[in-house]
Amino acid sequence: MPDLWEPYRTRREGRHRLTSVEITVSNWCNLRCRHCAVGDSLVAQEPDRLPLDLILRRLDEVEGLLTLSLTGGELSGSLAALRSFVLPLLQYAGDRGLKTQVNTNLTFELGRYELIAPYVDVFHITWNYRDVEHFHRTVWGHGRQDVSPAASEVLYTRIVENARALAAQGCFVSAESMVNRETAGHLGRMNRFLAELGCRRHEVHPMYPSDWAADLPVLPLDEFREAVRRLLAERDPDLWVLFGTFPFFPCSPLPEDQEILAAVRKAPNVTVRNCPDGRNRLNIDAFSGDVRVTDFAAVPPLGNIRADRLEDVFERWQRHPRFAPFNCYCPEAGCTGPNLLVAEMYYPGVDFRTRRAAPVTA
Repeated sequence: MPDLWEPYRTRREGRHRLTSVEITVSNWCNLRCRHCAVGDSLVAQEPDRLPLDLILRRLDEVEGLLTLSLTGGELSGSLAALRSFVLPLLQYAGDRGLKTQVNTNLTFELGRYELIAPYVDVFHITWNYRDVEHFHRTVWGHGRQDVSPAASEVLYTRIVENARALAAQGCFVSAESMVNRETAGHLGRMNRFLAELGCRRHEVHPMYPSDWAADLPVLPLDEFREAVRRLLAERDPDLWVLFGTFPFFPCSPLPEDQEILAAVRKAPNVTVRNCPDGRNRLNIDAFSGDVRVTDFAAVPPLGNIRADRLEDVFERWQRHPRFAPFNCYCPEAGCTGPNLLVAEMYYPGVDFRTRRAAPVTA
C-alpha cells in the first residue's frame, strides 16, 4: 500500500501541503500504560464532542486531503460513540476516497472492530510487550496497581486474538513498538511474534518524552543504533519494518549514523518514514476543537476549528519559531527533517537548516 502519510510524497512547489488530518475522538482509555504520550489528557468521563457537522465542514475545506486518522484515548471503548461518531467519520472518508487509519488497543470484543473494518485501511496498534507478564507491568504502570495478572492476561489474549482475526479477514494490521530500555534488546522477537499474528507492518519509533513518558530514561543514540542492528538481524524478513521519527539523518556528520542509515537502506522490506506532524498533518481535538501540530507535542494549540480553517492553521505552523530549526529539506536524500520531540530530545540547539545530506552511497 502506498504510504500516503509520507510528507515527502505530498510536498509540492517547494513547500509542505496539508494532506492529512488526525482527529482525537476519545480522551478515555481502559489502560494506564507507563509510556503513554497522551496520558495527562485521559479522563474518567468524557465531555460532549463537537457537532460532527462542524468537523466535516472543516475537512471539506481541505481540498488536497488524502488521509484521515482517528486516535485517542481508546476509540472503541464506547460502542455508542463508535456508531455515532467514529463510523460516520470513516464513512465520510470512504465517500471522499481518503485512506484511513484508526489507533486502537484492540482490547474490546472483536465485533466492535468488525463494525468499522470495511472503512479502515490501517488498524494501528501498540506492541511494546515482551510477553504477558511484561504486558501486565507495562499497561498498569501509571496509577493502576489493583489489576490482577489474570485480568491482564485476558486483555493480552484478546489483543492477540483480535489482531489475528482481523488479519485473517484481510485487514491491514500495523503494530508500533517504541525503542526504550525495556524493548531495545527484544525487538527481533517481538517482530517475529507480530509476523505470526499476521500483521502486515511493524512500525518502530523512539519513545516520545511526553506526558507519562516524560520522566522515563531516554535511550542513548549508541544503544538505539545497536537496537536497530539487532532488529535487522533478527526480524522476520517478510514483515515490513517502517522506522518512524528515526533519530538518524542523512545530514549527520557522524560515520556511525551514515553506517546505520546505509544498513537500513540495504535491508529488504525496510523503510523510513519522514515525520508527518506539521509537514502534511494536523491534529483536531474533537471535544475542544483545538488544532495542534500533533496530539502529544507540548506545543499550545495553533487554532480552533470553531473559528479557523485548517489550511490557515497549517500555514501558521509553517511560520512558527519552534518549527523553524527543523523546517529543512534535502531532496537528494528524500528527507524532510526531524520530528519536533525527537530533535529536541536528541539534538538540543541544532538548527537543521544549516546541514545538508551527505551523498548517498550504494
